Amino acid sequence: MSAYIKAISYHLPEKIFSNEDFFKTFPSAIEQKDNYLRIGVKNRHIVDANHTASDLGVKAGLALFKEHNINPKEIDFLLFCSLEFDYHFPSSCSIIQEKLNLPSSCGATDYNLGCSGYVYGLGLAKGLIESLGMKNVLLITSSTLSKKIHAKDKSNRFIFGDAAAATLISSRKETGLGSFVLGTDGKQAEKIIIKDGAGRNPISENSYKEIEDETGNITSNAHLHMEGTGVFYFGLKTIPAMIKELLEKEKLKLEDVDLFIFHQANLFLISTVCSKLNIPDTKVFNYMENVGNTVSSSIPITLYQAMKDGKAKAGQKILLAGFGVGLSWGATIIEL
Repeated sequence: MSAYIKAISYHLPEKIFSNEDFFKTFPSAIEQKDNYLRIGVKNRHIVDANHTASDLGVKAGLALFKEHNINPKEIDFLLFCSLEFDYHFPSSCSIIQEKLNLPSSCGATDYNLGCSGYVYGLGLAKGLIESLGMKNVLLITSSTLSKKIHAKDKSNRFIFGDAAAATLISSRKETGLGSFVLGTDGKQAEKIIIKDGAGRNPISENSYKEIEDETGNITSNAHLHMEGTGVFYFGLKTIPAMIKELLEKEKLKLEDVDLFIFHQANLFLISTVCSKLNIPDTKVFNYMENVGNTVSSSIPITLYQAMKDGKAKAGQKILLAGFGVGLSWGATIIEL
């Protein structure tokens, strides 16, 4: 049996932080308004302070069950991908398992990964189905990264939004999930990092000391630090090589791919990559304008919208590509 994506749903927090809100909060950013707008975001949804990533994940899971008439008792395994967890232990997947009323026979595990996390999750689900004989794997991706962005960090405040997505990966005879290309470069780990607050650097009185970079952007060691320029060039170098390697594995040419869905990091980056590879605009579907960069949920949200809009159809070869925290990357080709 082969693994395939059977259904996707997602959940967005109610609170919206618009571009109008952003430029009111950061009037100094107006001078660079055109540069910000090239990123491709107009609105982003922001989670309430008392809601966790697992809370959003539960809501996405419930939406999946309702929208697609799925019986939670049929889930064999739960994968929860996030950068934020409820406790050191127990795992957040245990909390989600109970709240979604999944059977006690359901295996469950958390994994800590960001923008490449969805592709990694599909790979894990494929292994569980095709190697261990499971029939239904629930993959939940969730991000509440806004909580970890410094109030004065205008760069990351503009880019990121909170969201969760739930994907059901099931078994069937026909091919669904193809080959995978995965990679990690830990030498660049500090390009996207929260330095303090875990085992290596516990929170101290210096953790919240404000750090200003050369552009006047402010963060601290207890908040998200992202080296934007470095990450941009990482993507520009890594994504084309990843896609070429995947196509070689699948014995396909670029023109054989019907649709490309990239992690929604930055529309300027995506357009630059597509230009470099000569991928026509008609073969790329983007959806970050009203949600922002939703980390591991950006690919499933975009894929859901592509399916809803009739851009992603059964029988098509759809390439998914993620890249980010780690620094890590992953790509696969799916057929719905």
